[in-house]
Amino acid sequence: PLARARRPARPDARFARAERLAVLRESLEPPMDPLAPVIEAGDALLYRREGVSEQVFRQLRRGQFRVEAELDLHGLNLAQARGALSEFIGEALARGWRVVRIVHGKGLRSGQRGPVLRQLVNGALRRVAAVLAFASAREVDGGSGACLVLLGRPRKGRGPRPR
Repeated sequence: PLARARRPARPDARFARAERLAVLRESLEPPMDPLAPVIEAGDALLYRREGVSEQVFRQLRRGQFRVEAELDLHGLNLAQARGALSEFIGEALARGWRVVRIVHGKGLRSGQRGPVLRQLVNGALRRVAAVLAFASAREVDGGSGACLVLLGRPRKGRGPRPR
């Protein structure tokens, strides 16, 4: 009798296992930034550096600036999102973009870990000197699942300066 050749495992099953392991590793990592406030699902992201006027911050929160580019982090794990965010902010600064939107999702399916990508965005943007302010988008533009980021150019040795 002929021996039947065994079919190899489907490649997508291997990737699904790898993704589950990545999520498990991320869940065991310490919090991303101990200085950034803890963000719960549904909380608005709000941040304004000293020197950014209340009027400019209000305009940002109301979506009154033209968005020049967008980054969507949906479907990325923490490591991928961290790299994509860093690359995107670098490109935005190199191109001189003033306002960008980052879609991070609301974190409703993150379980006990909370909104992981929102926490990443919140902590990472606070550490970039050229980020003058950021705020959750208006409901029609993604609400608490996205944020608008106001960028400037950091002055050497003195921190950011609004334009």
